[in-house]
Amino acid sequence: MEQKKNQSRGEGHRERLRQRFLSGGIERFSDEDIIEFLLTLGTPRVDTRLSAREALKKFGSISNVISAPTQDLMKIKGIGEKNALYLKFVHDVASRYLKDRIINNTYFTSSKNVFDYLFHSMRDLQREVFRILYLNQKNILVKDEDLFAGDLTSSAVYPREIIKNAIKNNAASLIIVHNHPSGDPSPSTHDCLLTKNIVWASRLVGIRILDHIIIGNNAYYSFMDENYIRKFEDEYNINLEEKLSSHENR
Repeated sequence: MEQKKNQSRGEGHRERLRQRFLSGGIERFSDEDIIEFLLTLGTPRVDTRLSAREALKKFGSISNVISAPTQDLMKIKGIGEKNALYLKFVHDVASRYLKDRIINNTYFTSSKNVFDYLFHSMRDLQREVFRILYLNQKNILVKDEDLFAGDLTSSAVYPREIIKNAIKNNAASLIIVHNHPSGDPSPSTHDCLLTKNIVWASRLVGIRILDHIIIGNNAYYSFMDENYIRKFEDEYNINLEEKLSSHENR
């Protein structure tokens, strides 16, 4: 009897949420209402208010809840596999929607732009992934793709493959992004050497590397912001001048 009362109470509350959305849209929803409503997709006959409240308390925000790992969501009482699946589905649909809206329409003018664009899709990856953003002459994104993937500590990244794909996609410039599954975005010696090699290789074919960004847990590192991209370009120019001078003196 008590279970039926709880189900009836939950159904009445969900109906009020549905009517509130239909009459005023999502602006009339609190963060807790939104998560609760999403949870009902997986368990339509169960009161999910307390689960929504606990999820927000644990993860801190709507975006953190829907991007949380499935196993972490399922640790909250009342959130089962179906609930977690629907939350992940909503997250992935939102990511695809934003990507479709951004392609051929968005200017990347700062490392923060790139971080905001890729943070949720790359933050929780359990292996290192290198993603390339191909930009046209106006710095508008025309395509992005995961070009390399490795284990938790390293990836086999080949500058020639990056350049080949850049030419294939008619890119005028590139932004390179990869994640550190450890959560610490600080660059390794390998990251620095790789960035230098890619910058030098790209200069040979007239393509610019605008930035190399490392994404960690709620933080990122930008080689451009730290002036390393300019430093590597200057080193390339000096090296080229020395070689030309040496050739002329022969």
